[in-house]
Amino acid sequence: MPNPKPETRHSKQVEDPPILYHPSYSTYTFGPNHPANPHKREKLLKLFDALGTPISYIEPELATDEEILTVHTSEYMHCVASASSLSWAPGYLRFGLDTDDVPIFPNMDEAARIQVGGTLLGARMIAEGKAPRVLQFGGGFHHAMPARASGFCIYNDLSIAARYFKSQGLRVAYIDIDVHHGDGVQWVHYREPDILTISLHESGRYLFPNTGFVHEQGEGEGLGASINIPLEQHTDDASYLEAFDRVVPVALERFKPDVLLIAAGVDTHFRDPLAHLILTTQGLESLFNKLIALSDQYTNGRALFAQSGGYDDLASIRAWTILIHTLRGTAYPEELPASFIEEILPEFGADALPLHDQPGDRPSILDKEVMMATNRETVDAILERFSGDEG
Repeated sequence: MPNPKPETRHSKQVEDPPILYHPSYSTYTFGPNHPANPHKREKLLKLFDALGTPISYIEPELATDEEILTVHTSEYMHCVASASSLSWAPGYLRFGLDTDDVPIFPNMDEAARIQVGGTLLGARMIAEGKAPRVLQFGGGFHHAMPARASGFCIYNDLSIAARYFKSQGLRVAYIDIDVHHGDGVQWVHYREPDILTISLHESGRYLFPNTGFVHEQGEGEGLGASINIPLEQHTDDASYLEAFDRVVPVALERFKPDVLLIAAGVDTHFRDPLAHLILTTQGLESLFNKLIALSDQYTNGRALFAQSGGYDDLASIRAWTILIHTLRGTAYPEELPASFIEEILPEFGADALPLHDQPGDRPSILDKEVMMATNRETVDAILERFSGDEG
């Protein structure tokens, strides 16, 4: 099914690292009352305008049928196209469409394809040596399955990018820091030994998609290439970063990737309404710095960051501001300017808001010792598996 493609253009001047974005990303919307509100990106662009450092970006093209079909089935792709015209077709529910999580909307196929196009453009830029690190200011749809939409996700841009990297002879380490398990990416690559999937997430005992347990390790030739770090409710910065530090560098050392593909969700923040981890902006900044350092250590800096989840405006805008400044290696502002708050976040009614969380903002932790001990037991089990593999 051919699709018209908008021209790729540079807006203003290309950033270092390049930022990929298209105004039509905002058409990926399930309605005003749905948690996946795309307008946080537009608010973030306005924040950088207010800071006097407007974001320049590269506009991607729509992904082609051939690119979509590297992961998704033809029947599913045509069903999405049918749903785009709001014409009824049998089997919508079988494909995960027309549900509370993924309601159909006009032109949903094109809205999803442009996001895939952004992630693929980032992958091409890295594979062709045009940029070592790229930020896709969208994408990260890690729940989509080959023949089923799920969890706000229609097309799995991350797996499509991973397959592209693989076609270029690159070993891919996928690291998912979204609060939800990256189930779609895991299952797509469950038997592929040259695509490592690592997911840190709130345990599936408590949270959608109710998967991502330590025993999910891959199958066949891919056995051992799936690593899950399910974390307890109310996991804080210290426990999260401890788990990350104990597992991720060891996994990368064993796998020796050529490129990192990162689902950089910020819904682990304590303000996020859809989950129960309680990271702060300080913890997220530390995590971003660790990911950049790991890319420098293991992949010569090659890393593609996709935006992924974040469902609280204030938390997401501040965290992504920190991510952009961290990737640029520039100092970030201490406060959100009053002009921005007045226009974009008037519900906070403040002259200025600090960029970082302040002492006392985060809720207190009940049973902190139990949470930390349980997370350490989980990590111990993962590391024990590593030892067993070496034996």
